Amino acid sequence: MRDWEYKPAGDAGLPPADRMRSLRREGGLPSVLAHEAWCALTAGYLRGYHRFHVEGREHLPARPPFVVVANHASHLDAVALAVGLPMRLREWAFPIAAGDVFFETKVNAAFAAIFLNALPMWRKKCGSHAMETLRERLVAGEAIYLLFPEGTRTRTGAMAAFRAGIGMLVAGTHVPVVPAHLDGCFAALPQGTKWPKPRKITLRFGAPRVFADAPDTREGWKDVAKALEAEVVRLRG
Repeated sequence: MRDWEYKPAGDAGLPPADRMRSLRREGGLPSVLAHEAWCALTAGYLRGYHRFHVEGREHLPARPPFVVVANHASHLDAVALAVGLPMRLREWAFPIAAGDVFFETKVNAAFAAIFLNALPMWRKKCGSHAMETLRERLVAGEAIYLLFPEGTRTRTGAMAAFRAGIGMLVAGTHVPVVPAHLDGCFAALPQGTKWPKPRKITLRFGAPRVFADAPDTREGWKDVAKALEAEVVRLRG
């Protein structure tokens, strides 16, 4: 039997403002309850207003760690992915959100951290240390990442090429990556639109992929990104 070991939270000792933006942020009971309440509200909204439908949920691993990658068409994407997960997995799920959009102000950061449970990725000043921190947390088995490898929302509805960052997270690991496709989010809330339209949204999960044999190199990262892009395109039908 292993001896019990005390392990402090990864964000222990950080000031509240820094904790909201930390890649090692861990949820306490109040934030978990707030996140669950938000998921319940958004689930009702998505099902009632957008006739939200999920296919392929049986492909999701039973427990973390794993990554879900999807096309990025709308601000509805992250909430749809989170609601699409079974309730037992939601407390582990962290959408990777654009820091310059969701974490720029204290109010936005508090909303993104508490209700969305999002972690920031600063697109203009993201160093390799940020990806290393995310990878370490993932490999340690502490998280489910919800990730949009295109890096930004589409402006036309067409899917852009996946960036190599997803490869940096999973190449050479045994962490499963679940491809997913969101259909209808662009029609419901395209970039530049303030209010959502009542369009049907369908989320499809595909079979997970593991890239343990992919080299943890720049070429390996690109190959992982291309393989996952092809899987998401295939789910689009």
